[in-house]
Amino acid sequence: MMQIISQRINQALARIRLAFRIRLGATDSAAAVQRIQAQGIGNENLQGAELFQHYGFTSHPQPGTMGIVLPLGGVSSHGVVIATEHGAYRLKSLRPGEVALYTDEGAKIVLRRGKLIEADCETFRVNCTDFEVNSTNQASVNCTGFEVNSKQAAVNCDTWAATASDSATFTTPELSASALLTAEGLISGNGGMSVKGGKGSSFEGNLNQTGGSFNTDGDVSTARTSLNGHRHSNGHDGAPTGGPM
Repeated sequence: MMQIISQRINQALARIRLAFRIRLGATDSAAAVQRIQAQGIGNENLQGAELFQHYGFTSHPQPGTMGIVLPLGGVSSHGVVIATEHGAYRLKSLRPGEVALYTDEGAKIVLRRGKLIEADCETFRVNCTDFEVNSTNQASVNCTGFEVNSKQAAVNCDTWAATASDSATFTTPELSASALLTAEGLISGNGGMSVKGGKGSSFEGNLNQTGGSFNTDGDVSTARTSLNGHRHSNGHDGAPTGGPM
């Protein structure tokens, strides 16, 4: 009796399809759940099998990707793909504990040991409303070109240093400094210069002016006298002359 029961159980289990390997063909990535065409054991064709992936992560596998199908209820037509792998493109030689995202083109993001995140790509694009980087030590950008397009940009720091071996250009209708502005070399201006407020302007060294006039509504003073207070002792009857007219 027990032998008959065991035989019947084995016959029933034999009719239940176990998980099997496939090789993916085309994938419909436009559906809510991706559906694939694949070839199984003995050239068995699967049409429209669902490709299940973890929440928050999705990928469109290349044709030729290997997969594992789990037939729900043991029926092949109810099978779902629960895992995929493509050995030709998988990143190799990761250290224990490292995690990576990658494509067949070579773009990759690797979470490496030592709390290092490494990204390799040709174009890195971030689309967001606010972008924030908090670094307690140092942030470095090494590149041949760097461009920021923004309606407003702000940098808050204790010290800001910019080193340009050739030149630095600001294309703006106005450039402001809230306090001291120091230039170690020559200051050149092609559109004139206007200074006001504070204690005025002071110079050390010679002041040369060519190609125009020096105009002032105040006095001009030297180390010995002023222009408005300048007098001579050989005026009328030896009296001092009047001031300049």
